[in-house]
This record gives sequence, C-alpha cells and structure tokens, in this order.
Amino acid sequence: MKNFALALLVLTISMSNVQISMAQEKITQTAGRVQLGEFAPEFAELNDDILFGEVWNRPGLSPHDRSMVTIATLVGKGIVDSSLSHHLQFARSNGVTRTEISEMLTHIAFYAGWPNAWGAFRLAKDVWAEDNAGDGGKAAFQNEMIFPIGEPNTAYAKYFTGNSYLAPISTEQIPFSNVTFEPGCRNNWHIHRASEGGGQMLVCVAGKGWYQEEGKPAVQMLPGDVIHIPANVKHWHGAAADSWFAHLAFSIPGKDTSNEWLEPVSDEEYGKLGK
Repeated sequence: MKNFALALLVLTISMSNVQISMAQEKITQTAGRVQLGEFAPEFAELNDDILFGEVWNRPGLSPHDRSMVTIATLVGKGIVDSSLSHHLQFARSNGVTRTEISEMLTHIAFYAGWPNAWGAFRLAKDVWAEDNAGDGGKAAFQNEMIFPIGEPNTAYAKYFTGNSYLAPISTEQIPFSNVTFEPGCRNNWHIHRASEGGGQMLVCVAGKGWYQEEGKPAVQMLPGDVIHIPANVKHWHGAAADSWFAHLAFSIPGKDTSNEWLEPVSDEEYGKLGK
C-alpha cells in the first residue's frame, strides 16, 4: 500500500508539472487587426483582446476543451466554411487528436444533421491528414497523452511481438517508465521473481490494452486502470489489436528480484481476445 501511494504521488506531481507548463502558454490572436484593423478597429479589438485574449484564456476550461466546444457549436449552426477550417487547425494545435475530432463529428451528426457533419469531415480530413501518413497513428497517439512515447525498446525487443517504445519518466524514489505498444504488440509471458516483496504495478495512461495472468481470463486495460502484479506470477500485457496502448510501469522493491522471460503469446491465444 505504501508503494502504491508513493507511485501515485509521483504520477500526480508529473501530471501537475505538465498542466502548469500548459497553463503558462497564453493564447494570443492578431487576425482581427490584420484583416479588419483599419476597416473595423473596434470589432478587431473585441476579437483579438476580449474573445481570444480573455475568454479563451479563462481557467475554467482548457484550450483543448474550448476548441471542442467551439467546433461543436459552429457545426451545429451549419457553419462549415473557412471559419470552421480555422478552428479545426486551432483545435489541432491545442492538442485535439484525429480520433477525438472523428468521434465528436460522428456524435454531432445525429444532433446537428448529416450534411453539416459531412461538410466538417471534409475540412477535418485535410487538417489531420499528416496524422494518417507514415507512422501508423503514432503521432496522433502521442497527442492523446502527456507522457512521451520515447525511443524504440530495442533492449527488450526479443521479448515482444510487435514494436514497443520506452520512455524513462523518473529515476528517483520509485523509478518508473512509460511503455508504449503499437496495435497488436504484446510482451512474452514472464515472471517478476522475488523472495520477498517485488512484483510490478501498471498505471494505464492511454489507448486500450490487455493484461492476463496464467490460468485466468484476460483483463481489458483502459486509461485510469491500475494493475497490481504480484511477484512470482506468470503473466503478459500489451495493446489491443486495433489500438495503441501505453502504461506506466512501476517495479516494486523486493529481495532477490529478477525477471524471467518465457514463451511468446501465440497469435491463436491473442486472437481469441478480439479487439
């Protein structure tokens, strides 16, 4: 319980630091003055200084959430012109992911009308086009979480089916790392050996994955889930077939600790889990 509390404290501090740094990035806008400065200076001032300078920087909602609200409102009113395109680009810069915008527009379609959603999708597809190319969705997945994906996990690649990535987050108190799995990637069956204490704790931060102990049904992992892995228990974990997945991995201190890597999770075993 003590290890769990310390691990969550470290996680909370890390997330707080990211939130603070994001809060320091004030949104500024000059489009009003650039386009209407001489023609309508008062309107330009209201646009740049009040709407974007004050309302968009209020603490009650993040820029990410304000972008989502703004886009939903515009689409709901049937505005699918250059102003929506601007806000879609702004949303992407505020961290709205391709997955989020796709899900939101699909949801809006049932309330704001199918033609409005189609118009918005045509614009959104161009704005997030580069997220579809070349990296299999890796860049888009990075935008979904505050922790870095890190570098290819080459040191342990022989114990994984598919590609994984490792990003050390802290080396103090309780060292832990963020481990990211591409869709379908999973590690081999393995055991965290210890004569006392030991084991591992996983904190799911993004995507969808699976965890399974030998002789038990697989458990789906979603953001916010915490998995406690006792020492000397055979198990595996990894991504779902249709989703990137990331978890923080905490090694619990113990006596005579070591990792024993075993056979891969077969395609047949893994295929029974579905998506």
